[in-house]
This record gives sequence, C-alpha cells and structure tokens, in this order.
Amino acid sequence: MAIDDKTRTELEAAAFRRLVDHLKRRTDVQNIDLMNLAGFCRNCLSNWLKDAADAKGVALSKDESREAVYGMPYETWKSKYQGTATPGQLEAMKKVHPHNH
Repeated sequence: MAIDDKTRTELEAAAFRRLVDHLKRRTDVQNIDLMNLAGFCRNCLSNWLKDAADAKGVALSKDESREAVYGMPYETWKSKYQGTATPGQLEAMKKVHPHNH
C-alpha cells in the first residue's frame, strides 16, 4: 500500500499517541522491565520526543517531554508507581544494557 508522507506521519503520530496512552494506563509495568525486554522505556520515549522537538527548533524541556509521556511530572510518577529494582532486574539490565547501570 502506497501512502503519502502526510498520511504516513499522521498514522505514525496516532500510533505513538496510542503507545503513550497505553503506557500511562499500565503503571504496573516498570521502566526497568521495559528496558530489559524491549530495549526502551518511558524515559527513552520522552528523550526521543525532546530530540524531535530540538531538531525542529521547538522549545520543549526535558521535564515537559517527560510529563507528555508519563501524564504527570516524572517525580510524581516515580513516587506513586516506581518500585525498587530487584537484584534480578538489575543483573538483567547489566547484561542487556551495560552502559545504563
């Protein structure tokens, strides 16, 4: 199926919004588990959003990009939903992402 660039961008944006909405509802899913299983987490998404804004010259702070992904200030999300990483999670992170520990 051939689609034009505008339509492709609209579809990609809709998919991104759906992913972010899904992650906002799934507060039980920890970022470390996302990183260990998928290689990205909510922080990655917020960083990618900020990178895209920077590339377009759009003013978007790190805090604003995180709030767009988390649905609330990052510190609030952490205090409400982020658990303590288990030794197993930390060990998996070292193996999968040695630069992130």
